[in-house]
Amino acid sequence: MRSVIIVALLATSAQADVDWTTGMVQGRGVGVANRAAPNPATARGPARRAAEDAARVRLREEIAGLPVASGGTVREAAKDKAVQARVEQAIADAIAVSAEPETDGSWIVTLAVPTEAIRQALAGPRVFDVATDDDGPPVVIVEGAAATPAIGWKVGAIAGAVIFAKAAPAWAKGAPKVKATGASQGVIELAPTGSASTLFVVVTP
Repeated sequence: MRSVIIVALLATSAQADVDWTTGMVQGRGVGVANRAAPNPATARGPARRAAEDAARVRLREEIAGLPVASGGTVREAAKDKAVQARVEQAIADAIAVSAEPETDGSWIVTLAVPTEAIRQALAGPRVFDVATDDDGPPVVIVEGAAATPAIGWKVGAIAGAVIFAKAAPAWAKGAPKVKATGASQGVIELAPTGSASTLFVVVTP
């Protein structure tokens, strides 16, 4: 009975979600220890790998359903085999956020994929003009944009990293602020500002 309870509790930990404020999609997976293993230490390696595999399954499901700024979802935008391969690579390269071992050798692992990695997977690798693309401020606060959080928003003519927040974050204190004039068809309209290396923080109501 104790083993059944442990497995049930671990199973409830398997989930995924997106945090548009940090620009990360997280997936949590569980790797249950092999009860036939001679001891918990022996079970930990396979259980850790199983937990990571489960987390990637959750990530894949969550990422596929994310909205794309120009319309549709990531699943619909990734029908091309080359794009599918890039999305899969982003999932394979997921960052380990946490890894919690259990006393019986089981693991609960949380992996994360940046939303910017997903954007690049859909659009293709970023190409920088070393002469100009590093000229802009590192962070720009965009206010007044009626833009729903989604993958792939362009800011003016710039296709770059975008996150969303309810207010300008404290770590961006002093960053220049610009007022958006509109947002449609995947583009946030504003006066030219920033560069391809700028992180745009879109403040939403």
